[in-house]
Amino acid sequence: MFLTNFEFPRLIVILNDESSRIKIQKKILSLSTPDYHSYLKPKIKHFVHRKPEYMSILVVGSVAYDGIETPFGKVDRILGGSATYISLTASYFQKPMNLVGVVGNDFSDEDIQRFKDKEIDIDGLQIDESGKTFFWKGRYHFDLNNRDTLDTQLNVFEHFNPVIPEKYRNSKIICLGNIAPALQGKVLDQVNNPDLVILDTMNFWIEGDREELMRTLNRVDVLIINDSEARELSGEPNLVKASDKIRNMGPKILIIKKGEHGALLFTNSSIFSAPAYPIIDIFDPTGAGDTFLGGFAGWLGRSGDLSDDNFRRAVIYGSAMASFCVEKFGPERLFDLTPTEIADRYTEFRALSAIPLQSDKSF
Repeated sequence: MFLTNFEFPRLIVILNDESSRIKIQKKILSLSTPDYHSYLKPKIKHFVHRKPEYMSILVVGSVAYDGIETPFGKVDRILGGSATYISLTASYFQKPMNLVGVVGNDFSDEDIQRFKDKEIDIDGLQIDESGKTFFWKGRYHFDLNNRDTLDTQLNVFEHFNPVIPEKYRNSKIICLGNIAPALQGKVLDQVNNPDLVILDTMNFWIEGDREELMRTLNRVDVLIINDSEARELSGEPNLVKASDKIRNMGPKILIIKKGEHGALLFTNSSIFSAPAYPIIDIFDPTGAGDTFLGGFAGWLGRSGDLSDDNFRRAVIYGSAMASFCVEKFGPERLFDLTPTEIADRYTEFRALSAIPLQSDKSF
């Protein structure tokens, strides 16, 4: 069995025993070409019990152009939008990706090709010749946690009506980017019994369209929001109590992003706290939350496993991908990642929160 460096993460997915998977992964990374084949061959027959059942992914959200200012630089126009970040990130785990969005008559052929190069199916991307692409411009403060919106031009996005192509309607995982709750509901009206629906929202919809948001929340499985949104949605300052209230609204799985403090995963049976990666050079936090969602969904789609343990792994993959996103402006870092970089970052995340076993069990 010949495995290239690009192919080995797929092998790791189908090794059912977690500790063995990590040991073999580290061994692969330490060996050069074809030396690792002799190491893997006897291991494969012990651990491979079935081929992974990939789950197709549909992403619906905004495709935009952004203007971004941070204390570390500025770009006047760069590819952006929730569907952009989600689909680009998930494409590292699952191909092809299915994308639904709308762009205007100024959307470049180069950016269309960038989606195609990542094997993102854009048959669902509407090109509206009547106007320009959604544009947002913002300036981040020095701590990068706060930003000022300088310009918002909805353009063709103002009248976006998501139409799901027939070939997308049986997608197993539905990723609903941060768009109006009514539009998210329209998407769910058009798909056929997905295995998992993941939704992102924001304070704007919590404050301004709460009734519609509540109807949509009742139809989703996973909600991903930040800590301030969780508090506002629940009316509860304590995040553990907030999670109980929110999960009673519909989604049985809640992920609360805490920026530089990591993320919390709440399920019916457990709470999991994921660390944040200690990044030295942060240039732009734009799209980090959407990138997290893309990594989370991408891993679940690739592994075909919706168990609580695998949700924890998915949170780590989401966090790992988000940590790459902030290293360059916009989604640029998401165009040049390698499987080895992703595997290394995942392993580093695990090491951040690993607790050594104590030989003496006395307190």
